[in-house]
Amino acid sequence: MADWDDIRVFLSVARAESLTGAGRILRMDPATVGRRIARLEERLGTTLFAKSPQGYALTDRGLALRDHAAAAEAALREGLAEGTTGEGLSGQIRIGAPDGCANFLLPQVCAAIQRDNPGLEVQVLALPRVVNLSKREADMAITVSPPDAGRLTVQKITDYRLHLAMRREASGIRTLDGLKGRPVVGYIPDMIFDKELDYLGTLGAQGVQMASNSVSVQLQMLRQGGVGIVHDFALPFAPELVRVLTESVSLTRAFHLVRHAADRRSDRINRFATALIAGLRAEVARLEELASLTGW
Repeated sequence: MADWDDIRVFLSVARAESLTGAGRILRMDPATVGRRIARLEERLGTTLFAKSPQGYALTDRGLALRDHAAAAEAALREGLAEGTTGEGLSGQIRIGAPDGCANFLLPQVCAAIQRDNPGLEVQVLALPRVVNLSKREADMAITVSPPDAGRLTVQKITDYRLHLAMRREASGIRTLDGLKGRPVVGYIPDMIFDKELDYLGTLGAQGVQMASNSVSVQLQMLRQGGVGIVHDFALPFAPELVRVLTESVSLTRAFHLVRHAADRRSDRINRFATALIAGLRAEVARLEELASLTGW
């Protein structure tokens, strides 16, 4: 029988997919981590990882153990957090989100929630990919496309709008043909992790001349020149930019909150999710209204 400390080491390797990465998380020497994994596999009489030069990949038995161990870890964390005194939320909650949401919306929303709940620690995991909830990379995730598999619950948060934008002084464009010859800013094509983020078809563009997998970097590129699709809620953070051709190019997407199905029984997670959704709806509406009122 394995003890919880062994399981904690196992989970760290499963998430980091390497002894070195797990060692940094655990503050252990990688060789020690390797010995702990070998000891756990011996006790369980099974192989949990397939080792290769590329790292540690979970076997089928390892995948099954990871799911059970991650659920137990989350239940323990919830039990400890809900056992604290006071009416406010406490403990740690980690949110995974695409970087547009993480950069321009979540700082304000999470700060407001944390001010009302001083015992709460909020972590925002901003990644240019879909956050893996099965690995317990986060307690919940904000996505553009809702997942269609896994033991998850999905709740729509809000719609948001996107338009073409460019530097204000270069914005005298009347038709899409007027964009020819101007550098297009957008995502690196082979790193688009969600089909809803593929905007090139809307522009009729054959490619991008300045590209990044980060929305924040794209915004900085637009400030240097060029034209590209921008979230309306990001425009108040870039006063040099203005929307163009709004009649021709106007996109609507939606954010969804994705959670572990088992967390539906957690009052703490439910209360946080309610506050998060309300905050995001209000902040998107506030920033989009600001963008429209100030001429963006």
